[in-house]
Amino acid sequence: MKADVLVIGSGIAGLVFSLKIARFASVAIITKKGRVDSSTNYAQGGIAAVFGRDDSFALHFQDTLAAGAGLCHSDVVRVLVQEGPERVRELIDWGARFTRNAEALSLGREGGHSRRRIVRADDLTGREIERALLAAAAASPNIAVYEDHAALDLVTVGVGKESRCCGAVVLPATGESYLIHARAVLLATGGCGQVYRHTTNPPVATGDGIAMAYRAGPHIANLEFMQFHPTALYPADGDTTLLISEAVRGEGGTLLRANGQPLMEHLHALGSLAPRDIVARAIDQEMKQSGSSHVLLDCTSISPTEVRSRFPNILRETAARGIDMLSEPLPVVPAAHYACGGVLTDTRGQTTLPALFAAGETACTGVHGANRLASNSLLEAIVFAHRAAVRVREELCRPAPSVDEEPGPIPEETSSARTLISIRDEVRDMMWRDVGIVRNDADLAAAEARLNDLVAVSGDAGLTQEEAELRNLVLAASLIVRCARARVESRGLHFNQDHPRRDNEGFLRDTVIVQ
Repeated sequence: MKADVLVIGSGIAGLVFSLKIARFASVAIITKKGRVDSSTNYAQGGIAAVFGRDDSFALHFQDTLAAGAGLCHSDVVRVLVQEGPERVRELIDWGARFTRNAEALSLGREGGHSRRRIVRADDLTGREIERALLAAAAASPNIAVYEDHAALDLVTVGVGKESRCCGAVVLPATGESYLIHARAVLLATGGCGQVYRHTTNPPVATGDGIAMAYRAGPHIANLEFMQFHPTALYPADGDTTLLISEAVRGEGGTLLRANGQPLMEHLHALGSLAPRDIVARAIDQEMKQSGSSHVLLDCTSISPTEVRSRFPNILRETAARGIDMLSEPLPVVPAAHYACGGVLTDTRGQTTLPALFAAGETACTGVHGANRLASNSLLEAIVFAHRAAVRVREELCRPAPSVDEEPGPIPEETSSARTLISIRDEVRDMMWRDVGIVRNDADLAAAEARLNDLVAVSGDAGLTQEEAELRNLVLAASLIVRCARARVESRGLHFNQDHPRRDNEGFLRDTVIVQ
């Protein structure tokens, strides 16, 4: 099959990019499950952008850099904050219905933000954005969405510096794998939270885009910076736990020890609204010292009227689990939430492999540095999806490159991936235990050795979508560990007990992994 542009993933980055490209070219979107199965759909808090009268680009810029612990690329952050409001307005034009106070947008506040700048749709912002974008995509004659189609591998032509991406091998849920040929490919497959035992990510977040990119050759960077959301409901229900939005703390929710004493009061000037890495480590330390399985998030200082209007989904979901957040604190624990690293891109979404682009959580743009500022993720997705679309349009306006050879190599199906079925739990438990919120050299070395063995036996491709996911999950876990071992310091989301201090002379840089 052929399309001008192939998009892998149906979240906010892939849909925004597709809607812009579809104005002048044909787009094929493939998604391995249903089109609504994406991390975007799970985003509760909102999308950060400067709309408040007391806010400014300079303040958003400084808040982002402060959270990023010295590793944010300042030029990229400047692009993010300055172009953000216009991209949010485009979402509104596409039909996204954000919460308003009269005619003005209702702006929330989350950890690390010095102003109210979180544009939201109650506590289901991602779901509302996804709804609007999917409706717009369905109305476009130039966009075709293929559900239940898993990408197995990227396909390239040429060798060395002449190599370029020309499509991907895809596998329908029923049927045989085949090649989709395209002049440009966008990876927008989301993150890799499912490599951890406890995660807020949907089941589809198995690191597919990162793993496929690594096998094809582009550089991977900064995967050691896995953000653990401080407040996921305890206990987890299945593989994915309920996220309790940071906006709850922004409206007055307070973290408490299991004995009811304040947790963050003397640990950070912002208290319960400290940056996520600091809060997650504080909770982790408290749980280890006290032996408690969780801490508490007290929401009773927020008026019942505000809770019902601001957090209706959280109120409904916690009540379904037998907890009344209006009158009792919520039991919470940290959970793997967001990968600040990924496939390395420039400010226009271009990876180090020509004709391959990446956006959203799959990409490493340099915006987040060592720790993502709350609600910058959806903003990053739309800003750099837009910029990637502009770059791809320029590419498509040029004559198509001549292809003098067959695309290759196209992986053959093999049954070796079947062996991965039995090791999925081993990988997730090992990553949670050895490569979690707090790490050390010995655990990282042991995890790397074991994962190297598992990668070696994972085969070229799976016979089923589930086996292909497992292959990618193992490789993504291995790349996280490689990045973690390469950073011999503690910074942001990466805390190594054997190297507890920052090293600004030796490690004020990205950790780039090359195949």
